Order: sequence, then structure tokens, then C-alpha cells
Amino acid sequence: MAQWTIILFSCFGLLHGQESQLPTLQECCQDGRTRGQGGQDCTILPLISSSHTCRIAQEQCCAAVVLDKLCDNGIKLGRSQGACERPLFEGEPWETEISKMCCDCCMLGLMAASRGSGCELQGSLSLGRQCDHTAKACCGKNTEEGTPNHILLKMCKYVNECLKGSHNCIFGQICINTEGSFRCQREISCGTGYELRDNNSCQDIDECTLGTHNCGTDFLCSNTAGSFRCHPKERCTDGFIQDAAGSCIDINECLAHSNPCLPGHVCINTIGSYSCRRNTVTCGRGYHLTEDGTRCEDIDECRTGNVCGDHGCVNLLGSFRCECRAGFIFNSITKHCEDINECRYYPGRLCGHKCENTEGSYHCSCSTGFKLSHDGRNCDDVNECEANPCSQECANVYGSYQCYCRRGYQLSDIDGITCEGAVTTRRSPLYGPVDCRFLMSYFLKMSNHFFSLVFADIDECAAGSHTCSVSESCFNTQGGHRCLSFQCPPNFRQAAQGSRHDSSASMRCLKSCQPNDVGCALDPVHLITHTVLSLPTFRDFSGPEEIVFLRTVVAANPVLFSGATDVLFELVSTDEQYSFNVVKRSSHGMILGVVQQVKPIVGPKDIKLEVAMNYVKSGNISHRNVVIIHIFISEFWF
Repeated sequence: MAQWTIILFSCFGLLHGQESQLPTLQECCQDGRTRGQGGQDCTILPLISSSHTCRIAQEQCCAAVVLDKLCDNGIKLGRSQGACERPLFEGEPWETEISKMCCDCCMLGLMAASRGSGCELQGSLSLGRQCDHTAKACCGKNTEEGTPNHILLKMCKYVNECLKGSHNCIFGQICINTEGSFRCQREISCGTGYELRDNNSCQDIDECTLGTHNCGTDFLCSNTAGSFRCHPKERCTDGFIQDAAGSCIDINECLAHSNPCLPGHVCINTIGSYSCRRNTVTCGRGYHLTEDGTRCEDIDECRTGNVCGDHGCVNLLGSFRCECRAGFIFNSITKHCEDINECRYYPGRLCGHKCENTEGSYHCSCSTGFKLSHDGRNCDDVNECEANPCSQECANVYGSYQCYCRRGYQLSDIDGITCEGAVTTRRSPLYGPVDCRFLMSYFLKMSNHFFSLVFADIDECAAGSHTCSVSESCFNTQGGHRCLSFQCPPNFRQAAQGSRHDSSASMRCLKSCQPNDVGCALDPVHLITHTVLSLPTFRDFSGPEEIVFLRTVVAANPVLFSGATDVLFELVSTDEQYSFNVVKRSSHGMILGVVQQVKPIVGPKDIKLEVAMNYVKSGNISHRNVVIIHIFISEFWF
């Protein structure tokens, strides 16, 4: 047996927090050897102690036993067979590698002994310690056993044909030495279902005789070359076949056989059999019988009549199809060309505002306040201010217009067009008690009017005393002025200035998308309007002050009928104190948006409000107009 040297590093002492006596290293080693002899895996041994040194002793002593057994197998095979081929060994690759190494080293020792060259091989060959030790063991033992019979050895010399190469094994076979001879064995196994015989041939294994098959109780085992078959014990009658479970199922002879019936007959399957019936020619729709009545041929519907009207006709096998003109689509069920309702199939993509379907086409129209553009699809804004609808000042907005008044006047709540004097007198009754609150209010109004007459504002823009550049617009405020310059955002262009009624400080930006810009086309914002407003500091703020009116041309209906348009006003941005809001009203049957100041503001202060006018149709926003109001609040109250 090969000898292995095991170096054990030990340490002594008690583990921290452990009072019981630890096992000795000899006990740990003996436990490992016992488990190795029992065939346990040396890398996952159960620990008998928490000591790291004990675990090492267990594992190394277990491994030594395993290595000794593997090496002994190699030595035994080398002595008995005289061959050390890997297929002769069993086990994992690393196990067969160790056994083959010891077998080869033993063969070196045996050969040295047979030649009488001595057993000291380490001096002439650079062998490892394990190989040198194994070779010496085989050489010395062979010499000791052979010493008493040295005369017999001289007369009958041992010959290993496998080592000398004097065998006649062919490619794919390995040489195995025997006493006085040798034998050739297949290097590759016979395969599944076969076994290797002593004469080096492969013989079929009869699984049925050996009982190694897996046929059920309702099946019979039938041996085949290299395998076996299971056959049901029950036999089916003609017209039936057994399935995998052994049940008899009907055979469809009409599908299992090609042309089981004579020409002109049709096959009909029955339970356990089939029957043939003479075929009666029946043509389907789009076909008719030939003159001899033996077959069906296609009907050319395009020649039988005007089936497609003024549209094109294409004959098909058993049918036809109409090539419809533009604006029509073929209905495969009714076989007619039907008008395409482009307004329904492509909503919102054909016309800017309204779409009206026509026979084979469509027509676009615009809402009030708009006119049809040159392309016949989009709608351009109508500048209502050119018709002078306001009594004083007019500002055109997208789809409508807005009237506002000069200083000292206010817009009429009745028609929203006429400007009235902002200061009105009110007589108290000559007789009766005097309303002190009315007198105080009247006095304040008159004092405000007096101060406004005494301290008149200077219009720097009209006088030309402003400091604005050529590219800026001058806007007069109470007690000063502002130099303004507005820019349109990307995908928008500045609209041309209208008539003299448009404020020079205002600006409109129309959407102008680049070709194939899908994101711009899907953006609902169509118009952005910049407008300016000058307000005083309201001295006695008692409630909401209406400062801006956003008129529309959309009818204000209490209950919106299907497809009608509604306008929703939304205050997108305001000051930090939320001093403004926007409410929805109706004026002259149309929707009106009113921007209100709901909290007092002490000037001077500049505020920018952004109001969105959302045009809603069928629950969806068709387009959106944004009005940006720049408010300049003066520090003066007059």
C-alpha cells in the first residue's frame, strides 16, 4: 500500500467560552480515516469539534485513506493485468487519474526488477516522491518474491506483451496482459441495450427476459435490437387501432388511405369501416356547372352586368371585387362601393374647425370669427377690429376681439362694447334722512376725481420723452412708462399687425410647425397673445375688480348638445398671493371669460398672468389659446 505523509499543525488550548475538553488530534484523525473508509465525502465531514486544527486533521486523514485505496487499485491492476489504461479504472476523472498514476509507477518498478537494474530509480529518473515510493514498493516486492526462485525465473522469463508492443490489438482496442498471454478489449463501450462479451463482441440485452423493461400489466414485452417494445394484450378488430393506453379507437379510412373509393365517389367514414357514395356535383356561389355537368367553373361577374356601377371591376375565383374611385371604399359583404365619411374616419386631421362630408369627398368650414385659408382646410383668424366694433379701443384676439376703454372710462356691463364715464354723480333726496354711508362713498369718489384732475398723468409715449429703443414698444403707465419687447416661442411666428386699433404693445403669435414635426402638430396651443394693462393701487378695495374680458364666438348653451364646443378658462400662472382668478360667464348668448382682481395689491408692482382658453369638443380639447396679461400696478391710487 502506498504511503502518504501527512503534516499536521496543531494548537492546544481551550476555545473561547468552551469548558469541555476538546478531542485530541489522534481522535480527530481516526474519525476522518473511519469516515473515509466508509466512502464519505472528505470535503463535507461532520465536525466533531469547533477547533480549526481538528477539522484539518479530519479532512486530511480522510483524504489519505481515499488516496491509499485509489493507489492500491492502480498497483493491483498493474501487477495483474500489466496495463494501465484509463477505461480500466472506475470512478470520477480525478479518481481514475490517481489510480493510473500509481499503476504506471508500479509498472516502472516491475520492469526495473525484471531487468535486474535495481530499485533505486530516483537517481536515474526525476520521479515525484509518491511515484518513486510506489515504484520501489513494486520493484522490491517483486524482487523479494522472485529471489528464492531465481533459477526458475531464468528458465521461464515473464513477458508482458502489452509493454513490449508485441500484441496485435487494433485501433479502438486496448491491450490487457494475462498470465502467459494477453487479450484485446474494446476501448469504447457497446452502447445502451448491449453488453460486451468475453470474445470482444457486443450482444443485445433481452430486457424482456431479464425483467428490466417498464411495460405495464396490460402490455406484453417484445425484445428488439438494443431495446424493447410494449404491445397491448388486447387485440383490436379490423377498422380499429389501439392508442397508447391500450384502448381501441376507430380508424378513419377516408384519411388513412389515399383514394379508398372509385373516381366519382365520395368516402364516408363509419365506426369500424367506411362507405362510398356517388358524388353529386353541387356548385357554390360564384360558380356554375359546365355544359357536360361534370365540374364547376367560375362565373365572370364583371361580364354579366354593371355590378360595380361607374367604378372598376376585377373578377376573382368565385367572386369579384370593385376598384372604387377616390373617396369610396369597397364593402366585401354588400359588394358595393360605399362613400367614405372622411370627417368620421379622420377626425381633427382634415379640417382645422368643421368638416362636412360630401359624396366621395368632404368640405371644410370655419367657426364664427374665422375664415377658410387658401389651402381649403385650415382656418385663419378674422380681425374684427377692422370693422371698428368698439366705441373706443379694440384688441383682436384669436377667434374674437376685446374692447377696452381709455383712462377715465369703463366698459359697459350691458353690451361690453360701449365705454361710459367712470365717475357718475348721484343726487341725494332733498327731504328725508341722509344716508351717511352714501355721502361718504360719494365724497371719496369726488375726491378721487378731483385728484385725478389735479395730478394728471403725463403720457411719455405720446410726448416722445420715453427712453425705449427702436426694437421696443413704449407703453404708458400711471406715473411712468414701460419699454416692452415680446418674442414668440419656437414653432410660432408673429402675426402681422392689424389696423390702428391694435395696441402697439400687444403681440400675437400663431403656430407655425415645420414639415414632419409630429410633436408640434400634436401641441393643442394654436395662438399666444401678449397684452398689457395699467392699474392703480385700489385705495378702498372692497371686492373683486373686473379688469379683463375675454370674449369668444362660442354659443353659451345651458346643456351642450352632442358635438357642440365649450370653452373652459384656466388661470395657468399668477402672483404668489393668488390675487387674481378667472370666471366664466355668458354675454349676448356667447361665452365670456372675466379676469378679476380678488385681493388688494399695493404698487408699484409688475405681475404677469397667463390664462388658457381651452376649446373642448366631445370631451376632448380641440385647441388652446393662451393670453399672457402683463399688469403694471401704479403706486398711485388716482
